[in-house]
Amino acid sequence: MRNTFRGGVHPAERKELSRDARLRLYDPKGEMVFPLQQHIGKPAKAIVQKGDPVLVGQKIAEADGFVSAHIYSSCSGKVKAIEKRRVLSGGFAECIVIDNDGLFTPAADYSVRDSEGNLSANEIVQRVQEAGVVGLGGAGFPTHVKLKPKDPDAIEYVIANGAECEPYLTCNDQLMRTHAPAIVEGLELVLHLFPNAEGVICIEDNKPEAIHAMEIAASGKQRISVQTMITKYPQGGERSLIQAVTGIDFPISKLPADVGCIVQNVGTLYAIQRAVLYHEPLFSQCFTVTGEAVSEPANFFVRVGTSYAELLEACGGVKPGMTVAKALAGGPMMGVAMGSLEVPVQKQNNGLTLLAEDPVEQAEKLMTACLHCGRCTTVCPVGLMPQLMADAAIAGDLERYEKKLYGLECIQCGSCTVACPAKRPLMQTFKQAKAEIQEKKKREGGGQK
Repeated sequence: MRNTFRGGVHPAERKELSRDARLRLYDPKGEMVFPLQQHIGKPAKAIVQKGDPVLVGQKIAEADGFVSAHIYSSCSGKVKAIEKRRVLSGGFAECIVIDNDGLFTPAADYSVRDSEGNLSANEIVQRVQEAGVVGLGGAGFPTHVKLKPKDPDAIEYVIANGAECEPYLTCNDQLMRTHAPAIVEGLELVLHLFPNAEGVICIEDNKPEAIHAMEIAASGKQRISVQTMITKYPQGGERSLIQAVTGIDFPISKLPADVGCIVQNVGTLYAIQRAVLYHEPLFSQCFTVTGEAVSEPANFFVRVGTSYAELLEACGGVKPGMTVAKALAGGPMMGVAMGSLEVPVQKQNNGLTLLAEDPVEQAEKLMTACLHCGRCTTVCPVGLMPQLMADAAIAGDLERYEKKLYGLECIQCGSCTVACPAKRPLMQTFKQAKAEIQEKKKREGGGQK
């Protein structure tokens, strides 16, 4: 078993801003907004109407198909409207808006532990599905789908992703430090589905307290081990973790299950434990508010539907005398630039980073022509050729970009952009090329890849 992967970069971590801020539950004061699309797959369907009373943990939208997920209220109050609201993408989406009464009255007692001794594999998956659990590492893929591969007996590894390689973000670090036994129980529940698999908890070596806590929690568990990983970005990517744990050079266009692996974020495993053993639906997740421009960086258990603007206010707002150059949903590598903070936190979101300087703006001032040094190829964790991909994308040769250079396999981690001495906006170029290819396929009726 190795402890790293091919390629990767070492961007400034800046985790010291929030790493020791203990996780705490934040109860929002404002209205709550729940987009019906908070996961990969079909949007959920609203099952409440304007004026309906709701409680914490009450289902307000049902999954519309297998690759979809239920949505639950994270507050108590009344449904104010079902209408289009601005969301993280910058556009508008159908949302359920709830007037938060500030009482947070639960629909059930989520402190009561259910008996787990006789649960079948099917019952475990059903409880995860009913709870609306999705991947909390950022993708938002419905977890019950991932837990039902074609051949469960062929799964050799269940990898718990505690790498948290994204700079600035520290909520998973705090979750592992404070809720390690629950995460291990979640992993054990997943291992119950895969009798031939071993569980490997992967944590980067810049999180010694989390490693220690998880080692204690996993002590004596025959099928579970903790693997310390070299701190390197993007260690937390699925392909990177699989390569580090198994030595397999992840085949292009294959799923993790195709190479005998299931990868789950530690936050997802915690949500699985709460769903299966306490019947608690997913209505909150761990979340970091950080950055040089934040007065008091913090780690929260954030209720889904909370406004980003209110979370910043809970951290004391912007640091006096400081100007926000860029606001990111997430961290600086994989995060999404935000035009407004007046948007709701969704299930798969895990951070807000306020930067005092915009690295993209700084890079634009220094950009030169490609130096043909090959550094972008050296650091690419997928083994692509970013220099040639950029040339094809800029020239408009999207067929070469997709068919010859496998451009759609780019995971948009930004490693090439960080490594480029010419400061070329490689990742931004690839995002644009992918969007153009997908739009063309949509027009031609071919759908997305």
